[in-house]
Amino acid sequence: MDTADDTTDFGYREVPRGEKKRHVGAVFSSVAGRYDLMNDLMSLGIHRLWKCFALELLDARPGQSVLDLAGGTGDFSRALAHRVGPRGRVLLADINAEMLARGRDRLLDAGLGAEVAVVRADAERLPLASGSLDRIIMAFGLRNVTDKSAVLAECRRVLRPGGLLAVLEFSRPTTAALGAIYDAWSFGAIPRLGRWVTGDEASYRYLVESIRRHPDQDTLAGLFRAAGLERVDVHNLSGGIVALHRGWSL
Repeated sequence: MDTADDTTDFGYREVPRGEKKRHVGAVFSSVAGRYDLMNDLMSLGIHRLWKCFALELLDARPGQSVLDLAGGTGDFSRALAHRVGPRGRVLLADINAEMLARGRDRLLDAGLGAEVAVVRADAERLPLASGSLDRIIMAFGLRNVTDKSAVLAECRRVLRPGGLLAVLEFSRPTTAALGAIYDAWSFGAIPRLGRWVTGDEASYRYLVESIRRHPDQDTLAGLFRAAGLERVDVHNLSGGIVALHRGWSL
């Protein structure tokens, strides 16, 4: 029989640790085709502003090597390819084959297929050499992994001295009033949007629940420090609905 140590969260359910990746994989395989449209609908387009803010604070520069981790459909990869230029290197990595195929197609459509390397990879065990990257961005992916501490430790391992990890993720609203409005939208509207747009209400109910199980701002900052990242800072966006965490490899 599974004990508490053998299980982990999958939304509000507890599942065997070894099965979470399969469950999460099924969610993203189901929604991959309408993922970008749903992001616009769920956030009323504001996710684009969150991503622009994260991109600016990532501060990727010409010639650098950058990883777009759990990068899915490649929003950041496309922007980063322009920022690091022909002397730089961008790697789009995701564990889900359907999401990654969507990202590869979008890069090809944008004329960036030769400028961004695409690899299917588990964020808990990155197939990259230690000290090989200057920057890592992970947007809306950390809450879906089984072992967040392992992911942060891997990011620390593959960063060069002076490298930066930035994690953009849903977090905790900073006021009770905003939290109440956010809960009403999340639990009332988002699963229905998922049903109407993708035919999959259950996957979007999981995504809403997974946000509530994700560590709050201070707890996640502590996990960054425990992984060996330094000068950790936190930037709340939209009243804490989303937060950008950054940590340096020094």
